[in-house]
Amino acid sequence: MPSTKPTARDVLTPDALGMLKEIAQSGSFAAAARQLNLVPSALTYRVRAIEDALDVLLFDRSSRQARLTEAGQELLREGARLLDEIDAVANRVKRVATGWEPQFTVAADGVITRGTLLELTGDFFQLNPPTRLRIRDEIMTGTLQALVLGHADLALGVIMDGSTPSDIQQRELGTMQFIYVVAPHHPLAKVQEPLCDDLIRQHRAVAVADSSQRGRGMTVNLLPGQDVFTVPTMQAKVEAQLRGLGAGFLPESMVRNYLDAGMLIHKPLERASRPMRCSYAWRASPGQRPGRALQWWLDRLESAATCQALLEQPRHVVR
Repeated sequence: MPSTKPTARDVLTPDALGMLKEIAQSGSFAAAARQLNLVPSALTYRVRAIEDALDVLLFDRSSRQARLTEAGQELLREGARLLDEIDAVANRVKRVATGWEPQFTVAADGVITRGTLLELTGDFFQLNPPTRLRIRDEIMTGTLQALVLGHADLALGVIMDGSTPSDIQQRELGTMQFIYVVAPHHPLAKVQEPLCDDLIRQHRAVAVADSSQRGRGMTVNLLPGQDVFTVPTMQAKVEAQLRGLGAGFLPESMVRNYLDAGMLIHKPLERASRPMRCSYAWRASPGQRPGRALQWWLDRLESAATCQALLEQPRHVVR
């Protein structure tokens, strides 16, 4: 019976993709053969078999060096993606077998105390789990959006709204008091209190950009017609206000040390300010148990002290 011509599925194996990558990196068939412990003729035969199955030339053989053709470059690019997919499948299988997520992402709003978050991370690593941990910095509606869009497994410091999908679960993290502060050399520093909105509107506000990737995001405590200086993080907002580049609301616990040191001044306002309620949220599919990484974080968040520590900056002397 006549032999059947190999198909792409027959020849595009992980080993074959690794072999092609080695040839491209080595620059010649001979050098790649040495690295792969093959005789050059065997290596050439395997490459020819792949080219015949795909009906393309993968390497330009017009010179002494093995240069990839455009088709060969595309095959290596797509091959790298396929190998990543194979790794992802292996990780998913491992998750099913052990209950640990291959990767666990925490979306943390800018108001979350990073020191406490890193302490929790250290405790998590003590378990030596097969889970890669990732932390995303988010602001306002972007924190919840990261969870809703599947970019995070747990969101800390979210502001919930009525449009939240039904499979998103939340628990209260705590409340934060925001206060209006200015630098001692800011024009509003010497103005008699309480400040009215008409006066505040005349001075530049410092605002943190909402990290939402969809929609217009959220703005808080900005007045119509007010000049706004937008920065990417809460820490950048603190730094900008310390330099007198603008004024605005900041979490009291975040600026307490600067208030004690006289580097910022609290200016009461005529309008009342309400504490901001923060939550933590996660996705809970009906009938599906949470992974072991998520369960570990949820167990730690059952502690009121842990929740408070995530919203409280430690006191220290500011020089």
